Amino acid sequence: MPESINPSEDAEKDPVQIFDSTLASEEGELEPVRLPEAGLARVEANVAMLLDRSARHERQIDDLSAAPPPPDSPFAAYGLPGFAGLPPAPAPPEPRPILELEDEEYEDELDALSDWVDDFLLRVYGAEVTTAAPWCEQWQEHSDVVAWLHALWLAYQQHKDPEAGLSGPFVWHRDFLTHAMATVRAAGGPLSACMTDPDRPAHRLLPGPRASNRNTSATEEYEETGELGQAEG
Repeated sequence: MPESINPSEDAEKDPVQIFDSTLASEEGELEPVRLPEAGLARVEANVAMLLDRSARHERQIDDLSAAPPPPDSPFAAYGLPGFAGLPPAPAPPEPRPILELEDEEYEDELDALSDWVDDFLLRVYGAEVTTAAPWCEQWQEHSDVVAWLHALWLAYQQHKDPEAGLSGPFVWHRDFLTHAMATVRAAGGPLSACMTDPDRPAHRLLPGPRASNRNTSATEEYEETGELGQAEG
């Protein structure tokens, strides 16, 4: 019968030996299993490879958690990184002046503008209707008023964005709101023939100037001669 073995002492003397619970003496003591040097080297190489792979994974996780998500990532709103294989999210359409829009696109934009004017602009900045500050409940039919208010709305969206900084709202009030409202509601402005008394709604479109004589003469000359020349004054 083999002598009893103290595992800790043998392991210190010979680190190559490994104890296997399947090999036991008749008294229940573990027998050491000795691996050849080549086998031990292979085990050490595998352990080193696993440790290196684990370290690489940890570095990748740290990089992903530290790097901000790309701006075109569909997961940016949730604080998640994008995936390399996914196509970038389509950029929102560039805003266009409302008078350049047509048909349904124009109507949709006008509806959105009307909601902003009624629910926000007039509720907060709508001064009393007087002869000095006229208004029109059918302002959507005044193209120049629509253009002014739409430009004011676009500027509002730009300056309330966090990228505009903390002074963005102040800049909007100073550079856009004051000038737009002063122009739209001026006593001699585009709504001067409309409502000047809140109890007397009125709506009237003022005629604009006709085409210049030069353009009219040039058009007539072209129709007569087929050539454009200098019109007689």
